[in-house]
Amino acid sequence: MRTLVIGDIHGGLKGLTQVLNKLEVKDEDTLIFMGDYVDGWSESAQVVQLLINLSQKIKCVFIKGNHDVWCENWLENGEVNPRWYIHGGKETMESYEKFSEKDKAIHLNFFKNLKHYYIDDNNRLFLHAGFTSMHGVEKELHPETVYLDRTLWEMALVLDKSIAKDHLNYPKRLKHYLEIYIGHTPTTNFDNATPMQAANVWNVDTGAAFKGKITAMDISNKHFVQSDAVYQLYPNEKGRN
Repeated sequence: MRTLVIGDIHGGLKGLTQVLNKLEVKDEDTLIFMGDYVDGWSESAQVVQLLINLSQKIKCVFIKGNHDVWCENWLENGEVNPRWYIHGGKETMESYEKFSEKDKAIHLNFFKNLKHYYIDDNNRLFLHAGFTSMHGVEKELHPETVYLDRTLWEMALVLDKSIAKDHLNYPKRLKHYLEIYIGHTPTTNFDNATPMQAANVWNVDTGAAFKGKITAMDISNKHFVQSDAVYQLYPNEKGRN
């Protein structure tokens, strides 16, 4: 029985399919998707449909990303956030052109039921971006922080590795959970094409929206598989580059 965490997808259906095939998913597995299913490559609606179908066969946990919020708002009331439009929203809207209103309603329900965060039985936290409350994610005052914050990852990156977890100066945010899994900030920003660890934080967004790949990692042993670089699977598209 495996728990597999899958990083940001950004409409890259071909890359997601590669990853799922490499995983050889079994009925007893749990898949935790870290958000940002849409915006970037041309198959956002198709990604969502695949995830809905997959969840009917395998236990899936779906985390909400900031791009998913924008898409949800558009599906619900036609709101086109200008920032969203230029950061993949246009491609996402186009991917829905052949979907019926009934299909869109099912997808809207999918977005509405995404989790802001998930804590498993081993006290491992999964969320799209981060949190700021020193008392833990459950005490976060602003819900949007969990899919927008980058300070958790920035803090973990600069943490002095010589400071033990029980030290007075160790960040209180990091003490609440055995491990923390995030996406949102591409590891390719740090010239790294694979998942990165800083303190007890694991970042599995490996830049699929840009020049990177989609990654899935087994959290028990940290073994991971990756798609091809997603931009190579869509050679006639610009993505979010």
